[in-house]
This record gives sequence, structure tokens and C-alpha cells, in this order.
Amino acid sequence: MFREFINNIFNSILEYFSSESFDKLVHIVIVIICAVILRSISRKLITVFINKYAKRLKVDPTNFSFLKNSVGFIIYATAIIYIFSNIEEFRRFGASLFAGAGVIAIVIGFASQKAFANIISGIFILIFKPFKVTDIIEFKDGQKGKVEEITLWHTIIKDYENRRIIIPNSVINDATIINSDIQDSLIRKHIIFSISYDSDIDKAIKIIQEETIKHPLSIDNRTESEKAMNEDIVVVRVYALNDFSVDLKAYVWSKGNDNSFFMKCDVLKSIKQRFDKEGIEIPFPYRTIVNKNDL
Repeated sequence: MFREFINNIFNSILEYFSSESFDKLVHIVIVIICAVILRSISRKLITVFINKYAKRLKVDPTNFSFLKNSVGFIIYATAIIYIFSNIEEFRRFGASLFAGAGVIAIVIGFASQKAFANIISGIFILIFKPFKVTDIIEFKDGQKGKVEEITLWHTIIKDYENRRIIIPNSVINDATIINSDIQDSLIRKHIIFSISYDSDIDKAIKIIQEETIKHPLSIDNRTESEKAMNEDIVVVRVYALNDFSVDLKAYVWSKGNDNSFFMKCDVLKSIKQRFDKEGIEIPFPYRTIVNKNDL
């Protein structure tokens, strides 16, 4: 039944195009060309507007990005509806298609349900803004990257290996994400250092504070009352007493996910070098091996 239905469709199309309806064929081609040109022009105009006026008007570029990706769908859908409603042969073809294709209608309906869910989820993302273009977001499974584009169907994320993660809007709308840029871009980075039990804890804390404070990406995020009380810019606490090490945790403020990562890498290097110069030992586990034959 399904094969017969498909064969009837192809036969109808071949019969139509083999007939003397050249003027109608030209009409269809013109409509399609106009739709392609209109889509291209509208996307370029919206792109120019985004690049030129989004920052000046202090408007979230996510709104325009979503509009840019929606305009093509609207234009093509309008062109298809126009063709099927204004050309008699296609109008009859469309009527027979929906009248005699029960199985196809179910399949299309199921697919449309998912597509509609993605569109609605994209609109929710646009309205409630759990993230926007240029935000850095992270998922529970460890995937992390910058939001590059939000389309009608999916969200495109560029990860730190320059790969694109493409996630349907309905999926990302239900996911738990960590947004490093929403509302406040300041990040308190926790940097852990391990020293031996024989090392001077106070001296190690002082070295950590000096090296982190002088880093150009480190930020003094103390309140006015904390400054008045002369509290430390970088707080360092004894974090854990392990089997062979004392762990110190430094709380360092920086702006943005990338800056905090770069700062952490630089600080780890500079503090390791200071520890080596000033006799602060970074421990490693010792193992004593006993040979039974020597007993």
C-alpha cells in the first residue's frame, strides 16, 4: 500500500511536468527563486543590523539571531503554501496527499510534534533567557563551550576544541546547565595546593596570597566593610589533612570563565616556583617495600 501510494505521487508529478503547463512551471520556478533571494537578502540585512546596532542599542543579540534563523523557514513555508494554493494541479495533489496518506500523515504528525517542541523550546529560551549567544555554559556530563547560535530547531555550542555541539532546543531546555555569564560574570576560582606536614603552613599561605594578588587577572572583590576590616584579598584556608599532605584552598576572584582558567594555570606555575625557592615541599606518597627474605 505504501509503495503504491509513493508510485502514484511520482506518476502524478511526472504527468504534470510532461504536460503543456510550461507557464505554470515557470511560475513555480519564479516563486522559488524569489523565496531564495528574499531569504538571502533578509538574513544579510539582519546580520548587518546585529553587528552594527546590537551593542549600540544594548539589545541582546540572541533575539536577532533567532529571528535571522526563523526568517528562512517563514519565507519558504509561505512560498510552499502559495504554490499549493494558487496552482490547481498542486492543490489537487495536496488534497489527495492528505486524504489518502493515513500512514504518512501519522509519521509527519509525529515528526511535526518533535519539530514543534523544538520551536516552542527555542521561543522559551528566547523569552526567559537561561543563556544567550556568547554565554559559556556547561552540562552535567562535562560538555562545555560558548553558545554560538540559537536556531529554530537547535542550539549550536562551540567547545574548547573548536568543535560544534548541536543540541535540539527541546533537549537543552530540559537539561541542567551551568551558566558562567548569566547576571554576573565574576567567578570565584577555588585553587587547591598540597604541602607536606613538615612545611610551614603560614609561609605557604603568604606565598599563595602574594602570587595570586599580583596576577593581572585577579580581582579584589571585597566589600567596603571587608576592606575597612582589612580582610585578605585572597582567602586561603586549610582544606584537608590527608595521609601525606596538607591541602590549602585559595579563593581567587576573576572575571569570566576563560580568565579564571588562565589565571589558575599561571598561578599554579608561579606558586610552584616560589615553593621550590623557599623550601615549601609539595609532597608525594612514600612507600616502604619489605622483602620477606631479609626478615
